[in-house]
Amino acid sequence: MLLSAIAIIPLVVAVHAAPISYKLPEETAAFKPGPNLDVVQNNCTGCHSADYIQTQPRSVKSKKDFWQAEVTKMIKTYGAPIDDGDVGKIVDYLAATY
Repeated sequence: MLLSAIAIIPLVVAVHAAPISYKLPEETAAFKPGPNLDVVQNNCTGCHSADYIQTQPRSVKSKKDFWQAEVTKMIKTYGAPIDDGDVGKIVDYLAATY
C-alpha cells in the first residue's frame, strides 16, 4: 500500500504543474552600430541586454585588453557558448564602439 501511495505522488504533482509566463520589460538600450554587430547580437543577447555592456567602465587604458578580458570571463566563468572565431570580432566591436 505504501508503495502505491509513493507511486501516485509524482502524478498528483504533475497534474498541478502549470507553465509560468513572465511579461518582460521593454528594451531600454540597443547595441550601437559598428563592425561585427551581427556577431555580437548573435552571441551576447542570449544572456544579457545591451544595457549590461553600457554599464561597464569607460576609463580603461586599453579598451581592447579590457574587452578581451570581459569576453574571456563570459566564456570561462559564465559558460557563454562563443565560438573561438567570434571572440576577436566581438572584442573588435566592443573596443570600437564602447
